[in-house]
Amino acid sequence: MTVFGILGAGQVGSTLARASLAAGYDVVLANSRGPQTLQGLVWQLAEEVGPRVRAAHVEEAAAMADLAILAFPYAPGTRLPNDELAGKVVIDNNNYMVWRDGTIAEVDSGRKTIHELRQEQLPASKIVKAFTHVQFHGRHQLRVPEDGLPAVQRLARPAGAPDRTAMVVSSDFPEAVAVVTRLYDDLGFDAVDNSPLSESWRSTPGTPMWRHHVDGQSRAELLENLRRAQRELT
Repeated sequence: MTVFGILGAGQVGSTLARASLAAGYDVVLANSRGPQTLQGLVWQLAEEVGPRVRAAHVEEAAAMADLAILAFPYAPGTRLPNDELAGKVVIDNNNYMVWRDGTIAEVDSGRKTIHELRQEQLPASKIVKAFTHVQFHGRHQLRVPEDGLPAVQRLARPAGAPDRTAMVVSSDFPEAVAVVTRLYDDLGFDAVDNSPLSESWRSTPGTPMWRHHVDGQSRAELLENLRRAQRELT
């Protein structure tokens, strides 16, 4: 059974833990404050979804993981468990937000994408941009009761469903793209490969595909919206 190490247990991490447990993954959660602060969440997830979840320190969770996600924003000085994540596929679901992150000249000028910078933070890992344009909270304007679910659960559909939506995956490593494509499929989504990481700007906030981040888009629509993206540099 694949162990999914979720580093960061806020809204993104806890929601993804719930969806991954339901899909049959083992989950180990970690945050910067220590596993004792996660016991309530672990008990809740075990009761609601299943018992294959535990909390651990960051380094321990990274070491246990077959697949990991960094469920927190990029920051230049962040200390990461490089040794424990070496050789592993590591998902980055971060979006560059100037209002939150401040300006990053390398990104603003187009020299690097935010995910290339994350790859530099973890040079021995295989960084994948994924889960960056699906909401981890309910729909703000509720139309039906299901809209109260996080979109990563609300939009999930079985393989082959006519209304199945797609999400982007970008990486410099084809084998990492394959791992996340399987994860997407297990969680109920199609994948569109927008590799390498230098092309990941095509799925950033403000691009044509971003207008559909609330209710999703089909694989064909996502491909076309990625093609239409234009880069604004400063």
